[in-house]
Amino acid sequence: MKKYILIVFITILQACNSQNNDNRGYRVSVGDFPPELNFSLLDGTPITNENLKGKVVVLQFTASWCSVCIKEMPHLEKEVWQEFKDDDFILIGIDLKEDRKKVEKFIQKVGVTYPFTIDEDGALFDAFTLPKSGVTRNIVLNKEGKIIMLTRLYNEEEFGKMVDVIEEELKK
Repeated sequence: MKKYILIVFITILQACNSQNNDNRGYRVSVGDFPPELNFSLLDGTPITNENLKGKVVVLQFTASWCSVCIKEMPHLEKEVWQEFKDDDFILIGIDLKEDRKKVEKFIQKVGVTYPFTIDEDGALFDAFTLPKSGVTRNIVLNKEGKIIMLTRLYNEEEFGKMVDVIEEELKK
């Protein structure tokens, strides 16, 4: 009987881990519309779901303490922002729970020029992710405002696929 209970327990654990790997900590899925967006960029520009329509959008969750984010950000700057910023495109860095002074110093240190905002209380991050999920995430929206790609961590192959997805969506 104990062996049977152990096998059932292990099966349940594997199923839970499989689900966590499949959604990668996201509360949202490809094909969904994102949660309500209502924030301002550091320069004061208001951002809403409505005013992003007609643009391909990348929402990049990041933080100054995140080494993977720091590794990815120069690639986002060069291969995404500099490539597509003159198209119907916007990349928005969303710093998680840090103060403005720290974020401005972080942006300067990493050398990125794309627009930023601060998710001061983490509510925006929580709207997209499950509890206790890690940062380093890119959420790509199409021109209609639907999620067309979700990334987690920095992986060259996945990053290249994201660049291709953005490029294809911009052609539409």
